Amino acid sequence: MAILNQITPKEAINLEHQYGAHNYHPLPVVLARGEGVYVWDVEGKRYYDFLSAYSSVNQGHCHPQIVNAMIEQAQTLTLTSRAFHNDKLGPYEEYVTKYFGFDKVLPMNTGAEAVETALKISRKWAYEVKGIPEDQAQIVVCENNFHGRTTTIISFSNDPVARENFGPFTDGFIKIPYDNTEALENTLKNNSNVAGFLVEPIQGEAGVYVPTEGYLAKAKALCEAYNVLFIADEVQTGIARTGRLLASCGNCDCIQKDCSGTPDVKPDILILGKALSGGVYPVSAVLANDAIMKVITPGSHGSTFGGNPIAAAVAMAALEVVKDEQLTDNAYRLGNLFRSLLNEYIATIEIVKLVRGKGLLNAIVINDHEDSDTAWNICLKLRDNGLLAKPTHGNIIRFAPPLVMSDDQLIECVNIIINTLKSFEIQ
Repeated sequence: MAILNQITPKEAINLEHQYGAHNYHPLPVVLARGEGVYVWDVEGKRYYDFLSAYSSVNQGHCHPQIVNAMIEQAQTLTLTSRAFHNDKLGPYEEYVTKYFGFDKVLPMNTGAEAVETALKISRKWAYEVKGIPEDQAQIVVCENNFHGRTTTIISFSNDPVARENFGPFTDGFIKIPYDNTEALENTLKNNSNVAGFLVEPIQGEAGVYVPTEGYLAKAKALCEAYNVLFIADEVQTGIARTGRLLASCGNCDCIQKDCSGTPDVKPDILILGKALSGGVYPVSAVLANDAIMKVITPGSHGSTFGGNPIAAAVAMAALEVVKDEQLTDNAYRLGNLFRSLLNEYIATIEIVKLVRGKGLLNAIVINDHEDSDTAWNICLKLRDNGLLAKPTHGNIIRFAPPLVMSDDQLIECVNIIINTLKSFEIQ
């Protein structure tokens, strides 16, 4: 393949280093093009993408249906702000609420914005509906969470790098261990001012930590018993990634069915982002029923770009692709195949402790301490072998390819991973 761009990898990386803030530590590869499950670097080398922009590109890179929706709308009307109505927002709001089974949606742009919006809604509901005294509302969160990097969100983060020298922090949050309903019950029993429980159905950034079976259902039941809102952050886990339309559907047998109406665990507030646009435009959303969303009134929350015509058109196209191409089913089936093949191999080696995940959100835990560079070096070797992944929490490598992957492609990728791991076993 011909060189796709005249800039060299070294030049591109040096420019970022010189002129960009150093808030990321990317794998040293410079990408110039993407299509489906593949990306190409500036020198024309092709890779399997096994990160999918942190699950933003569930529908594959540059899906033509989504890109065409964006182009068509961009040539017609891009932005009105919410000072005026536009002809795309209403149809999108109807589409997305019916798709996920809620009465109302509050459209935003990024995942962190959506989380902030959900926190504001739950606090306002607590004061105006539940009757919690002013400025006393508490939100229960989980240790090792990742919900974004705004000042409020890092106030309840465990990550010292995310928090260092960014204080003072926002009050009003109670941290409990993840996957621990006893801790949740004790907290709710001893605190009448809890407005909501914010939780990731699977903790992605923490290393694809999957809770025990029944955890979400028990947590939701406790929230109902104590009149607390169950807030599911499905920015990364939602929209078919885990083999369910929503990861909060738990283990229900709903493959090839529209499970949006009666999932095992229906959140009171649902937070979506990332794949809501298929990775072509920033789109996020907060969904809730009327009894909760009615607390939002004119002037109480907003965003200049939230609900813009391009976002609305793109999101509808992205969700249509998920349904039309049965990506939920594909993620479920290929995820089982991925874990089965890898488990069969890692049973014979020492370098990998375990593989865990649901659907096509998976991780391998390297048998080394978190401060080791083994996982990083494995990812460098994977890159050399034509597959892109990234470590999280030092010794964990997350694998999350686009959901449009075929069986043959997945098997080829598993072979790349196995052959790469073998080279480290020999060392």
